[in-house]
Amino acid sequence: MKLLIVSNLVSLIATTAALLLAHHRIYQPTYENRHRKTQACCACSPSLWRPKASDDLTWQWQLQGTIDTTLNVDMYDIDLFDTPIGTIQQLKDQGKKVVCYFSAGSYEGWRSDWPQFFDFVSGDEYTGSEPPFAGRMSGWDERWLDIRYVDLLRPIMKKRIELAISKGCDAIEPDNMDAYTNGAETNIPLTYNHQLVYNKMLADVAHELGISIGLKNDVDQLNDLVDHFDWALNEQCFQYDECDSYKVFVDKDKAVFGVEYQGFPSNFCPKAKALGLSWLMKKLDLQVWRQGCEAF
Repeated sequence: MKLLIVSNLVSLIATTAALLLAHHRIYQPTYENRHRKTQACCACSPSLWRPKASDDLTWQWQLQGTIDTTLNVDMYDIDLFDTPIGTIQQLKDQGKKVVCYFSAGSYEGWRSDWPQFFDFVSGDEYTGSEPPFAGRMSGWDERWLDIRYVDLLRPIMKKRIELAISKGCDAIEPDNMDAYTNGAETNIPLTYNHQLVYNKMLADVAHELGISIGLKNDVDQLNDLVDHFDWALNEQCFQYDECDSYKVFVDKDKAVFGVEYQGFPSNFCPKAKALGLSWLMKKLDLQVWRQGCEAF
């Protein structure tokens, strides 16, 4: 009788395991214990860059063109893939902090690392429907990622964070962190919690590897994510009347960097300073031109 029970139990376990392996898992981990681990890791990493709102830092955001390394600013935010190591080292030799940008929420077909992790991807554009690829992003040559598939996306994102560390970046800026608000484009039923799980995973991996990470946009989740991210970066919060939401970061003395693409610096810069935000005027192409609020 005991042998029969054991045999049935083994059969049940094997069947369950096979079903899990046969299906792409939509992974939804519980982050309470992992977050405690991350906090402990951060506590023993005093060199981790944690920019303070009270430091009123100046910065440049350039994702296109040859990087102009001559600006008198505290921090540069530049493209992880396109910026040579030599340029990053040159900036660091000048005492500047370097943030490295990559998209964590979209598929950019020209990035060479996709085929390394997804053998069905070849060439510069994948148009199929295999997970974790979702709908097209309006106005951009990109596709949203199905962030429910954390187990599929974590390896490639970890590799990108490791690349940032190997190139000497002080921090990372993962972009497109609010896919759940773009349901008309993703064409998948992403929820608020799906986004929390994915964004916390990215923060956990960054901190486990020992690098600072900023929260890009995702304004509606600031309260839930402020303790997981070291700083924040926003686009157009003055244009969309969302800047007051960043008080939760400023109250913890975490820097908030941001840009406006419209309007006049003479209007939004005094407001940014009053809120403790580090703001710029930029053109949409994100090349060299900037007008920093330090001038006001």
